[in-house]
Amino acid sequence: MSNIIAIIWDFDKTLVNGYMQDPIFEKYGVDAGQFWNEVNALPNKYKEEQNVRVNPDTIYLNHFIHYVKSGKFKGLNNDSLLEFGGNLNFYEGVPEIFQDTKSLVENNNKYSECDIKVEHYIVSTGLTQIIRGSSVMPYVEEIWGCEFIEDTDAEGNKFISEIAYTIDNTTKTRALFEINKGVHKRDDIEVNTKVPEEMKRVHFENMIYIADGPSDIPAFSVVKQNKGSTFAIYPKGNYKAFSQVEQLRKDGRIDMYAEADYSRNTTAYMWIKTKILERAERIYENHKSALARSISPVPKHIT
Repeated sequence: MSNIIAIIWDFDKTLVNGYMQDPIFEKYGVDAGQFWNEVNALPNKYKEEQNVRVNPDTIYLNHFIHYVKSGKFKGLNNDSLLEFGGNLNFYEGVPEIFQDTKSLVENNNKYSECDIKVEHYIVSTGLTQIIRGSSVMPYVEEIWGCEFIEDTDAEGNKFISEIAYTIDNTTKTRALFEINKGVHKRDDIEVNTKVPEEMKRVHFENMIYIADGPSDIPAFSVVKQNKGSTFAIYPKGNYKAFSQVEQLRKDGRIDMYAEADYSRNTTAYMWIKTKILERAERIYENHKSALARSISPVPKHIT
C-alpha cells in the first residue's frame, strides 16, 4: 500500500514571480526581454537556415551557452547557478507552505500510525542548479530540470559548455511516471520497468500537480486521467493569465485555480491542504480495512 502523497510543482511563474533566470540577467546586465525574443526566434531561424527542427522548450539552453562563449555570461558555471538560487523572488507563502504541508500529516497521530508522508517534487524546464540553491530545497525530495556540463578555460576557471539533461513540457510526463514507480529511490527500477500497481511508490491518485498554465497540459492530463488532482496558479491582477487558467478549467484540464499566494488561509493554501487531508484520510481508511481483513479471529472453546 502506497502511503506517499506527492505534491509536484512547476517552478517559473508557479512558485517564482517571473523566471528563475532573472537574477542572472540582472547580474550580467543583460536585457531579459531581448534574450527571450532571441530564443523565441531560433526555431524559425534554424528551420530556414539549416532545415532542422529544434525543441522550443529547451533551445534557450543553447543560447545560454552561446552567451557564455561570447562573454555576455562570462564565467557562468554550476556553482554560480547555485548561488543565483538564493536571489529568487518567490510568491508569498513560499517556502512556508512546503513545511506546513509536510507537518500536516506527519504531526497527526492518526496518520503517522500508517506512516503517511507528504513529499514535494519539482518538475521544471528551468535549471536544476538554481532550484538546488533556493530556499525550497530543504523540503524537496527530488528535482527534474535542465542541467549543464562544465569545461575549464586556460586559467582553470569553470564555465558551462554543454547540455547534460533536459526536461521539456512533454517529457515532464516521464518525470511523473518516475515518481510513480520510485525510480529515484531504487537503482533497479527504470521508467519502463514493469511494476505491479500495488508496488508502485506513489499512486497517481495521491499526486497533486501544481503549475501555471497551458505549457503544463501534458502533465495536467496524465495526473487527471489517473485520478490525481490538478491546480493552476495565476499572478494577481493578470487578466491574460487568469483567462488562460479559466480556459484550462473549462476544458477539464484542472480541478481548481487561484491567485499566486500560498500564505495561510488563502485559496491556494486551503485547497492544497484540503486535498492532502482527503488523500491522507483515504489512505488511513484503506489501511484500517486491509488490517481488518488480515486479522483472524481468536479461537474460542467449543461448547
